[in-house]
Amino acid sequence: MTDSTPKLPGLLARRTRGMTLEAPFYTDPAIHHADLDLIFARHWIFVGVEPEIAEPGDVMSVDIGNHAVLVARDDDMELRAFHNVCRHRGARLIEARHDSVGNIVCPYHQWTYGLDGALRHAGCMPRDFQAERHGLRHVHVRSLEGLIFVCLAEEAPDDFEDMARIVGPYIAPHGITRCKVAHTEDIVEPGNWKLTMENNRECYHCSAAHPELTRSIFAEGFGFAPVGAAAEAQAARFQAMIGDLHARCQLRGIPSGEIEHLADRITGFRTERLPLEDAGESETLDTRVACKKLLGDLSETRLGALSFWTQPNSWHHFMSDHIVTFAVFPLTPETALLRTTWLVHQDAVEGVDYDLSNLTAVWHATNAQDSALVGKAADGVRTSGYRPGPYSADTEGLVEKFCAWYIDRMQAGLAG
Repeated sequence: MTDSTPKLPGLLARRTRGMTLEAPFYTDPAIHHADLDLIFARHWIFVGVEPEIAEPGDVMSVDIGNHAVLVARDDDMELRAFHNVCRHRGARLIEARHDSVGNIVCPYHQWTYGLDGALRHAGCMPRDFQAERHGLRHVHVRSLEGLIFVCLAEEAPDDFEDMARIVGPYIAPHGITRCKVAHTEDIVEPGNWKLTMENNRECYHCSAAHPELTRSIFAEGFGFAPVGAAAEAQAARFQAMIGDLHARCQLRGIPSGEIEHLADRITGFRTERLPLEDAGESETLDTRVACKKLLGDLSETRLGALSFWTQPNSWHHFMSDHIVTFAVFPLTPETALLRTTWLVHQDAVEGVDYDLSNLTAVWHATNAQDSALVGKAADGVRTSGYRPGPYSADTEGLVEKFCAWYIDRMQAGLAG
């Protein structure tokens, strides 16, 4: 942090609730590095889905700041995660995002590791070389009904299993492990990762910015508070639809009510099943299912969309016919990677059961629109005229909870 930049503890301490963060949080290289250390290296980070590594020997690599992580499916079908770094001279082991291997072989000097991380072969080493001391460094890994999370800390936050216990029954009916990846899209966001997350945590902007998305979703489901008779009538209709949807889901044994712990837990999360507009089937341009094969053991199309958020870096939408997952990874102080993955039933055939352009149209357009908005926000916060502005207490409360969680976790990290 430069001499002209306020010290991080002071910035954290003087943050005013209900106001946006000060500019250095979105621009300063030192705070970017603090984010990587205190947030992304110490919390549970969503990195992908089990269908990406469905078979023994399948591996997936992901970069989280300056951390390179390798997630593998071992011969016993267990998930394993390691630092993607050879224990010999530090070469990156797996370059590709996805690969399938018998063993993990370093491309430099061919040190060879099993899928359990144990060093199996290291040529030209002395007789007293202890291979058991040079296995891959393990990383904590957990699956929440097929959503894969890793934690780089020596001791991971111990509340993941509690979140999984609560949220697992919501996600389970969609059968992620019986899905396949239909498409993945990466976007480099032209702003700090927190601007991407803040933009996601509200729908204040949705009616003006997202004509494709608002064909199916209701902004009221994401914190938007209506003003005026017409808007209030729409909100009342939405509440009636929630009541009907939740009652139908309860009859089918599908959890649906809101659970919100975004700011009061180390592993913050929120989930709720929300109704969809018109046909009410899926987040598509015509609001009908995009895939003929429904997920898991579901037999009904009109189940709305299950929304699931986690702090600090993910959100997910589960419909009866497909799933869309989103992960955000910091790249630089002023850029971030947004990775979006679309999942369909593992037996669905492209061109027969679904059309890829129809499946991806809504979120392909929405991501591009949101990325442009993030860029506009980034352009503003880096200017001399920027000052923290007020959130709408009624409409941007979930953004405030993201910022409150972030400030709390940064302070806790600095305190040791």
